[in-house]
Amino acid sequence: MGISSVLKKEGINIIGELNTLDVNKIASLISEKICTAFPEYNLNQSDLFVAIARLNMYVAEMPNDTIGAKYYYKTSSIYFNKNMDINKLNTLSLHECIHYIQEKVDKRGRLRRLGLYQLGKPGEAINEASVQLMASVANGCKEEEVKYYNMNISTRSPDFYPLETALLKELIYFTGPYPLFHSTLYSNNVFKNTFISKSSKETYNKIVNNFDLLMQYQEKLNEETYKLYGFDNDSLAKVKRINDNIASLKEIIVEKTFDIQNTIIEECFNKAFDNIKTTADISNFQADLYNFHSVIITADNYSFYVDYYKKMIKKLREKKKFIEQYGPIPVIANNTSTDLYFVEENTYGFSFFKTFFSKLNLVFEDRFRSREY
Repeated sequence: MGISSVLKKEGINIIGELNTLDVNKIASLISEKICTAFPEYNLNQSDLFVAIARLNMYVAEMPNDTIGAKYYYKTSSIYFNKNMDINKLNTLSLHECIHYIQEKVDKRGRLRRLGLYQLGKPGEAINEASVQLMASVANGCKEEEVKYYNMNISTRSPDFYPLETALLKELIYFTGPYPLFHSTLYSNNVFKNTFISKSSKETYNKIVNNFDLLMQYQEKLNEETYKLYGFDNDSLAKVKRINDNIASLKEIIVEKTFDIQNTIIEECFNKAFDNIKTTADISNFQADLYNFHSVIITADNYSFYVDYYKKMIKKLREKKKFIEQYGPIPVIANNTSTDLYFVEENTYGFSFFKTFFSKLNLVFEDRFRSREY
């Protein structure tokens, strides 16, 4: 299938190519926003400007549900919505440019990885959520309290991937934002390894798979919702079937959202509980467990977090009595290394991608900083 056919399939019709002045303006705005928002990643603004300015940029007609831009890696091209104000780039425009930054190709020019997503494997949804969160931060978006399917969530991105970005905040509560955004930009396993050290490999894989499922169910919900347009009174039976499908999908989305959240809570805090050795550890754990309420997704009939909190407080009391009676729990040597490995790849696409190691100490920064995101 040719490029034109692919674009038309997605509802993108090219109107014309952007002139050099507009290209440079876009490259300048994006490079400045990203480098200003994420100074700890040692991105070189000049190099980033040059890289983005080399993109082929077009103005195009896009579907009604598309706002901003679309990046297509095979042609190193980005297509901007004809209604977009170039002087006020929105988060989706930044989103697509971050996709361009994060892409990793092989020697034949074939795309192999985008940030957290290795093509052919699970991870597309969590990468989309991370890119959208980065774009929202770079664009100065504030946290908003919104309601979806009777769930109360707080997110910087209420219109795009709201559930995924809200759940992502729960993940970085344990890792801090640095590993997540590092892997999003540089397409490596820093975040994966960091989160595994806070839970387990099985937990990470389960969460990543469920992120993909959550995104797929939301896409199906959008498809069903679009079917409602254009029906007349003679199609009431069809409308009822579609509405029934919509109600069913919403229930599944709610269930899947809380399944992910409950997994994060149980697995991460269970791992932290197992690592408690002193009474100071107990105080820190209790504070962490309590403060987690500030990032959870809630609903009128949701009780898992409260029930888990009560159960763990009881276990903390028991552990505290043991430590007070017998002293700190000794650390048992484990031959299985939990060290995180940071391997610099040979191909990044831009020269500035090779300067990030000077900030590795931030991987273990205070987890409470993650609440800013």
